[in-house]
Amino acid sequence: MHWFLAVERRLTRTALELAIIAMALVVALTFYQVVTRFVLGHPSAWSEVAARSAMIWMVFLGLAAAFRMGSMIAVDLLVDLSPPAMRRIVHMIVGVASLVFLAILIWYGTAMALRVRSQNLAGMSITIAWVYAALPAGSALALFGVIARMMEVWREPAGAHDDELKNVEGSV
Repeated sequence: MHWFLAVERRLTRTALELAIIAMALVVALTFYQVVTRFVLGHPSAWSEVAARSAMIWMVFLGLAAAFRMGSMIAVDLLVDLSPPAMRRIVHMIVGVASLVFLAILIWYGTAMALRVRSQNLAGMSITIAWVYAALPAGSALALFGVIARMMEVWREPAGAHDDELKNVEGSV
């Protein structure tokens, strides 16, 4: 279990760092687009598409860290409303539902990326499959976080995991 958590921690941290880089790229590309459009009067044909693509990657890479930290508003509400004895069960149900959802995203995201691999992004000579690949890549990374979170919830005594999991946020 320790090796899995170590691998998951490194994968989640790397995904989060890449999401931050993608966010910086979105900001830079959007700034470039504004300058070329409104200052120079000659809008760039590729920067808007590139910014949108980087934003998609940012979201799906950030998904790994979000799932690992349990940053889901509806889930927090369910956990807070349930009695302490039921909280572990709620966490497990949410974890299994998340795994199913991520598996579906991996399956259909891969199929979609393969389906559009012969199409290029507008204004760029890059296949659009690279954009669609964010779905299965980010979802696969998020699987590790969901499993790790479920393992930590399960190994803690009933009720004790609530405070412990809030501390996990600082370790990612």
